[in-house]
Amino acid sequence: MKREINKYLFDVKVSIDSIFDYLGENYDFFEYQNNKLLRRGIEREIEIIGEAMNRILKLCPEIQIENARKIVDTRNWVIHGYDKVEDVVIWGIVSNHLLKLKDEVEALLKKE
Repeated sequence: MKREINKYLFDVKVSIDSIFDYLGENYDFFEYQNNKLLRRGIEREIEIIGEAMNRILKLCPEIQIENARKIVDTRNWVIHGYDKVEDVVIWGIVSNHLLKLKDEVEALLKKE
């Protein structure tokens, strides 16, 4: 795998780790929803994840990340549809999808 791809995969991993650092151990939706700084920080990390994934797909369209295209689409939605971003959707992504993505990214990084 190209060195550039590894850099972008590492960026994805760092952003995922940052999201969970922001949330702490006992995170909950209501704390997230009522903390504008936390929401914006997590949205920014999702933007970074999506942009890194976009760059990866341009270099290696066959990358083994299950929802790679959806990740890029989410990034575009957060950036361009900022006024339509729903807290519950972002929370669902964080709660249901980020750990799997982290596992996929770490597996790819270990291959190198």
